[in-house]
Amino acid sequence: MKPGNDIEVLRKLAARYAEIAALPIQEEKRKLWTDHFSLKRSRVPILATYGMWNVWCREVFGDDRMECEDPFFRVHERELKMRIFQHEVVGDDSIQEPWLPLGASVKGGWGTLWGVAETMHGSGVEGGAAAYDPPLKSWDDVAKLRITHHEVDEVETARNVERLSGAIGDLLTVDVLRTPACTGFSGDISTSIAKLRGLETLMTDMYEYPAELHRLLAFMRDGILENNAEAEEAGDYTVTSGQNQALCYADTLERPHPNSGTRRRKDLWGFGAAQEFTLISPEFHEEFMFRYQKPILERFGLVHYGCCEDLGRKIDMLRQLKNLRSIAVTPVANVRLCAEQIGADYALSWRPNPTDMVCYGYNEDRVRRIIGDGLTACKGCHPHIHLKDVETVEDDVTRLGRWVKLVREVADQVWS
Repeated sequence: MKPGNDIEVLRKLAARYAEIAALPIQEEKRKLWTDHFSLKRSRVPILATYGMWNVWCREVFGDDRMECEDPFFRVHERELKMRIFQHEVVGDDSIQEPWLPLGASVKGGWGTLWGVAETMHGSGVEGGAAAYDPPLKSWDDVAKLRITHHEVDEVETARNVERLSGAIGDLLTVDVLRTPACTGFSGDISTSIAKLRGLETLMTDMYEYPAELHRLLAFMRDGILENNAEAEEAGDYTVTSGQNQALCYADTLERPHPNSGTRRRKDLWGFGAAQEFTLISPEFHEEFMFRYQKPILERFGLVHYGCCEDLGRKIDMLRQLKNLRSIAVTPVANVRLCAEQIGADYALSWRPNPTDMVCYGYNEDRVRRIIGDGLTACKGCHPHIHLKDVETVEDDVTRLGRWVKLVREVADQVWS
């Protein structure tokens, strides 16, 4: 696209997004998600999420499709365009909030959290597989690990806030996120330990080196707890620091709003997962992961657990977590088996297989059948439907919006 004036480009997008964020439907969605995560009867919320980790998204929102020349402004141009696209094309139950997030310059980046490089080598195919190159090749290498302490580069953060606020601050509030590095997948232990030790090695460690593995897990648990406690003590958790892979609403927690000031972890949603443990038995999952995650997650007000792993045989284990509120039911899980165990005790985050939904053709009969059967199995539960991990839409982005409308229609029929 032809380069334009960066500030002018951003201001035009910010003005349009501010109009969308002010629409009455956003308040309707806030009530929907509040009711849903408060385990009250509601219609079935529907999400279709995506990001630059998805191939189709990189094609539609890549640098070559942006107008801003400055990389800093280009990031926010992309963010605004993706949010506008979510409203105008996708039309799901995402809430377009009247602010724009800006991450502070927090110490501890992806792949450098433990003082050693967590590297991967890819297949060379766009969207293809990759393999870990684990730095902990022997147990002696564990001595190289270092905890990431919570620090914020205030000078760089202030400079970035000034630049973005100066460009669009009169149109949209800039919400500064000072959330610590050990958050989300960087705080679930499972993601990092698989990269540090290697997935196959991790599995054999449970049998061959259980004592060494327990010591490593305890070190990582304590490191994450220390990082989080430092952030809390510094006052760097805010209302918008919560994470649950959906919308962070519930009637027992404060409604999200920008630059709220200091909050505690007990005021927020927390997130945990163990995708790498999907094939591990419930007993070993509990012994070699969940018991170490539990002290981290217990600090939060409410918790969502699960991403892409099959938790169908592990619901009883998860019930140990008293602040658990939402559980993922993934494409590889048995929806009926999970629904029978979850019941009305928790929100059920069902993620139907994206290949069946929009990636491999778009077959309305197939979508109707799968969604209808799944929601029928969820009768008596509090489900929402989350389409994610969509790698391709076969050059037809309109499928996302058509899918949302069709699923909403099916949900209304089944749920009436």
